This record gives sequence, C-alpha cells and structure tokens, in this order.
Amino acid sequence: MDEPAAPTPAAAAARPATVTLTAVAPSPGGTPAVAPPVRPAGAPLRIGVSARILHPEGARAIGFRNKSLQYLEASVAHWIMAHGALVFMVPTLAKDASVQRSAVSIRDYVEALDGLVLQGGADLSPTTYGEEPRDPAWRGDRVRDMYEIELLWAFVFQQKPVLGICRGMQLVNVAFNGTLYQDIPTDVPNTIGHFDPSKYDELHHELAFEPGSTLAQLYGEGARLCVNSIHHQGIKRLGNGLAIEARSPADDVIESVRWTGSSFVMGVQWHPEFHAQAGGSLLDSGPIIGEFLEHCRRRKRDSMAVRPATLRAAG
Repeated sequence: MDEPAAPTPAAAAARPATVTLTAVAPSPGGTPAVAPPVRPAGAPLRIGVSARILHPEGARAIGFRNKSLQYLEASVAHWIMAHGALVFMVPTLAKDASVQRSAVSIRDYVEALDGLVLQGGADLSPTTYGEEPRDPAWRGDRVRDMYEIELLWAFVFQQKPVLGICRGMQLVNVAFNGTLYQDIPTDVPNTIGHFDPSKYDELHHELAFEPGSTLAQLYGEGARLCVNSIHHQGIKRLGNGLAIEARSPADDVIESVRWTGSSFVMGVQWHPEFHAQAGGSLLDSGPIIGEFLEHCRRRKRDSMAVRPATLRAAG
C-alpha cells in the first residue's frame, strides 16, 4: 500500500537462469557506484505495467460520473523508460466492460509484451488471501487483485519476467498462496514505522540482504543500505516457492522476495522508482531494473531463436 485505498465495489522447481551483470566496486559509503544506463542495440523492449484503478465512487469526486479510471504513476513509467524500454499500461478486462474477451484477451497482451511490472497502489483485499478485513479501512481492492493475479500468471505461464513493486510484491506473495499482515503496527508489535502519510516517500529505513541472495550478489554481501517505506501491510506467510531476498533489519519485516521456479518473478517492498529523487542517499535502483530488463532481453532472444527453427521444422 502506498496511497489511501481507492474506493471499491462491495509450480516448477527448476531455478531460473542466472543473469550476469557487470560487477561494480562500492563507493566509500557502501553504495554501489553504478554507471548510467546505456540503451542496448536493437528494438526497445516492450514492458507492460499493471493499471491502478479508481472506481466510480472515487472518480465521481474528480468529475467522472459513473466512470472508472485506470492509470499509472509517472515515476514508474519514467524509471523503465530511462533504461531504454517502452512502457504500455495494461487495462483490465472486466466482466461488464464493453471490450469482450473474445476480441482482446490477456494472452494477446502477454504475447505482445516482453515483461510485466506490477506497480504500487491500494491495499490487497484480505478476502483474496482467505481472511476478512478486520477494519473497513483495510478492505483493499479485490477487483484489482483478481485482475493482477490473472495478469501475473499469464506472464509466468509464458515464462516472461515479472517485477512487483510495493503492493506488487505483496500481490506476488498472495498469488503464490502466501498471506499478509493486514496492518503491520497492529499485527506485529514493536516494529519500526513502515508508513507515515505525512512523510510518504521521505520515510526511510535500513535494508539488509539475505546471505547468498541475488540482491546480496548485486550490491555486496553484508551491505546495508536505505530504502523508502510506504506500506502498512507486509508478508506474513511466505508464498510457495518464494525465497526471501531482503529484510528490514530493525524488525525482520520481509522487504524483497524472488521465485525459485522456472522464470524471473521478483518483488521489492520499497519504491525503487522514487530513489533517484533522493539525491544518492538511498539504494541505487539501477541493478534491480537492469536485472529485470536483462531477463526480458534474454527471454525475447530465446523466443526469436525458437521461431525460425519451428518454421523450418514445419516446412
């Protein structure tokens, strides 16, 4: 969760291939000195971003009568575009929508795109992971949950990479049969503050990588760096096949997970797309988006290599 909740209506065990990134020596302060992104040769990748949803009750307040709005936050689009990829928001296909699934399907989107980013936003609904909301403020957005879970699995089935941000990481955990704390301060006593609406993305805390994790390899074993914190929910029971990549060392709250299955699925609890605005005081988000896009490029190359071979066999 990284905003007030929008009003709403009532696998495989094999590990993914390892991507090798250029090792970068850390600066004296411990933060990797990552070079500016360089756009790879060839056609740019096409990255889908899941939509945030403002349902009619909320849209009415800003002048849209009986309409739903679907949108993305500019920072996440610009973060991806800054690394040479094109961004496409993937709208929902609701049952009552004028677009029929016989005309356009989720699969059509997946086939046209190279990877998926699940962006932040309103809470997940506790009903999505088998609980009832204990407070009306925590009811979340069940409609968006179902849309994003379908989208996530469509990409996983085609072995196309998925990166979840904040709510997106929680969505990944729930999609893999995990659960969430409905409210960290209520459910986990003595935790540090993970959400402060008055500070929003200026609330920061330290991050510790799990020994041997991919993030530890990217940033250095034992590195402790700061990230923003804009969530009041968090992972409770870890989803099937997920491995913990990072925690908040002050209270052990899970901050990053990665699927150990056959394709790239990763989630981070913070907002890496906001970090550039902090002037170098937060974790450099370059290695995270770089690894994701490299997996997208590799999947695209493999797909293009298979296609001519299939055509030759058919001919």
